[in-house]
Amino acid sequence: MALPKLSKLELQIMEALWIKGPCSIREIHETLPARTRPAYTTVQTMVYRLEAKKALRRVKKISTAFIFEAAVSREAAERKLIGDLLDLFGGKSRPIIAHLIESGSLTREDVREAEKILREHERKDETK
Repeated sequence: MALPKLSKLELQIMEALWIKGPCSIREIHETLPARTRPAYTTVQTMVYRLEAKKALRRVKKISTAFIFEAAVSREAAERKLIGDLLDLFGGKSRPIIAHLIESGSLTREDVREAEKILREHERKDETK
């Protein structure tokens, strides 16, 4: 199944489910930052859209409230977002890496971790 494209609010809703586990719409609504919290009905609409996109699913009903859980993992959603970002740059990662370095977002620890992952990836390629 292809992963759906998720908006910022949809990602915030998914984040609530990834952190808290199964939740009602009311519980999801309450996890959003109070300062910028959209109306309850907006969150409700977004939850139903995420359900239609198969990013989350209903797991049970308690009284009149449906309980939803994430059907897409955080890792899969992150991979999709990063893939979409790379597509914007024609598949080139250098502009993104340059920006991360210039903005101070990329630390030496991040570089060491990336080197470790690259070595593991190269080992896997050698064994194929």
